[in-house]
Amino acid sequence: MSGKVIVCRCNDVTAEEIEELIDSGVTDIEEIKRLLRVGMGPCQGRTCMPIVISILARKTGRKPEDIPLPRARVPVRPVRAGVLAGGDDE
Repeated sequence: MSGKVIVCRCNDVTAEEIEELIDSGVTDIEEIKRLLRVGMGPCQGRTCMPIVISILARKTGRKPEDIPLPRARVPVRPVRAGVLAGGDDE
């Protein structure tokens, strides 16, 4: 997988960008997430994170099941469920 293959559709991150970052020595999934913003879009990584993990596993020789999913982070301040659901305009 390389070139202009889009891995994270939410943030337009390509397989090439992920591979270049790994080749430069970044092999921590949390750091990849922070640097490229994969998994931070509306899908919250449901689409791209399995692909990122498979690229990371292939490039580092690790097993995909040995690479933990990145931690989910809650909002900095409390947000009402209605706002998240789109029913409240606050």
